[in-house]
Amino acid sequence: MQFKHPEILYFLFLLVIPILVHLFQLRRFKKEYFTNVKLLRQLQQQTRKSSTIKKWLLLATRLLLLALLILAFAQPFFNAKQTKSKDNELIVLLDNSFSMQAKGSRGELLKRSIQEILESFPENQTFSLVTNDATFWDIDSKTIQSELQKLEYAALPFELDYLLTQVDSKKPNTKKDYIIITDAIGANSKKIEDISKQNEVYFINPKAENKNNISIEKVTLSQVLDAFYEITIDLKSYGETTEAIPVAVYNKKALIAKSQVTFDRTEKQLKINIPKTAFHGKVILQDNSLQYDNAFYFSISKPKKQNVIIIGTPEKNKFLNKILTENEFVVTNTELAQLNYNSIENQQTIVLNEVVEIPQALSTTLLSFYNKGGSIILIPSQENSLQNLNSFCKNFGSFQFSGLNDSEKQITKISFNHPLYKNVFEKNVSNFQYPKVNKSFTISGNGLPILQFEDKTNFTFSISNKIGNLYIFTAPINKQNSNFQNSPLIVPTFYNMAQAKNNSKTNTFTIGENETLIIDAILSKDEVVSVTNTESSFIPQQQIVNTKVKLAFGDFPAKSGNYNVKQAKNSIQEISFNYPRTESDLSNANTTLFDKTTTVTNVETVLNDLQSKRTDTALWKWFIIGTLLFLLIELLIQKFVK
Repeated sequence: MQFKHPEILYFLFLLVIPILVHLFQLRRFKKEYFTNVKLLRQLQQQTRKSSTIKKWLLLATRLLLLALLILAFAQPFFNAKQTKSKDNELIVLLDNSFSMQAKGSRGELLKRSIQEILESFPENQTFSLVTNDATFWDIDSKTIQSELQKLEYAALPFELDYLLTQVDSKKPNTKKDYIIITDAIGANSKKIEDISKQNEVYFINPKAENKNNISIEKVTLSQVLDAFYEITIDLKSYGETTEAIPVAVYNKKALIAKSQVTFDRTEKQLKINIPKTAFHGKVILQDNSLQYDNAFYFSISKPKKQNVIIIGTPEKNKFLNKILTENEFVVTNTELAQLNYNSIENQQTIVLNEVVEIPQALSTTLLSFYNKGGSIILIPSQENSLQNLNSFCKNFGSFQFSGLNDSEKQITKISFNHPLYKNVFEKNVSNFQYPKVNKSFTISGNGLPILQFEDKTNFTFSISNKIGNLYIFTAPINKQNSNFQNSPLIVPTFYNMAQAKNNSKTNTFTIGENETLIIDAILSKDEVVSVTNTESSFIPQQQIVNTKVKLAFGDFPAKSGNYNVKQAKNSIQEISFNYPRTESDLSNANTTLFDKTTTVTNVETVLNDLQSKRTDTALWKWFIIGTLLFLLIELLIQKFVK
């Protein structure tokens, strides 16, 4: 036991006063003479004995009363269990990811957690609050009330280790108490066990009552028809869903199509036709669970004519001109001698159609074209020298032409997973009419197969630097050497090789995945492009590559939606952003991660527990009660003891 005011204990010397009073009473007994009767003598002796007992009882009572009163003023107390932790920093880690949109017994998990924080914390208590995408240091419930009530859901997942690192960098070398509020969907941490050993860590786990959920996973352009686009909507059900779910497609605010989907299995696809026009769209579904994954935004830009130069003889170029029609392509046919090198940088695709000799100057120009995002198609000639071909190819990768093979080969394998054939085939085909070649070059080195011979060597393969593509044939495809020009495969192969990557597709990106986009734009030295919609705007990272601009989006934008890429006030391209679907599975809770922490049900319990562990036990009230008790005992002695 300790005292807040030990100096008051000096007043205990006052206990001497009642002792002196009782030992040296000033009043004397007077002698009274009675008749010498035995009974009266006995009564006198008994009265004196009773009086002596009463005096000692009163002395003891008054000594204890005075001692307790003095001790009460000295304010005795017992030390708290965690006295040294009184000055710990209190940190609240609040999960505001989209899974916290789910409804618990008292409403949305995040909103209820915020309300609990505001109601439980005293106005004068300082704490720090860290969420998935925001930090509030050294605040109190009164100053943070407005911002907390406006707190929005974040596209970023609840990454506990990242938040703990943020706290350590802001408040290094300090003892901390943590309150972690999360539904633990997809939670993971390598630090939580060590943190729990060194600090008080409390885990509050708000739970959703309904864990069933339906998500729109993606929207793709599956087919281009004469007057329509066919889009494929991929949907996924988490848990059991028995009701038909309505799905609607909008172009901006205009309703284009409606449908329903019933989930007899976990994943479903819905195909819908939309008008073949520039489309700034979104797909909406309605369910009674999470809202963030009920909308998927997509954009389809108006197809732009692609600039293509075909270098070769007019006779050999005829089949390419039938595929690359003037409705979608601006095709320039030229022989090598008449080639205008300055026009190459304005093209999207260059075709080397059986050029006998590739000059070094052309190789250098095409390498620069490739590095800036252009596509090159190389169809070799039987008359090519290996030295010339390999001199050209060494600029693009570690592959070489080894020699001309005179044996006939059939083209038997299609790489259906190659980006070139995405959405081309409804199913994998193995028994098609095989094209053949009479002579072909042997190739050694790496490349992504597109079409292969029966001996599993490549007929066509591709090389990419992520922005540019090089497509290589290993055999001439003139009619004297091959019947490939008569094969149905030739149309999608050359059409997609010549088509720009972002032309006739849903221009969708996922927030937070730092995806890139290459657009055609000529910018001045200090000019930049921006990404905007009616609610927000941001400037992405950008790299000027001649007549193209490479954009990197990082963690932007903050909200999903349809956006425009703008140069000054002119819209260059329509694009869309969507939230990652990492929070859709409400059954994916990792609560075992917090086994080493103290699990509680609310914030008030945490604050009470910390206060009880760190508040000294005051005893002065008990000493006051003791004082009053002995005062009562003295009164009773005075009244009843004779």
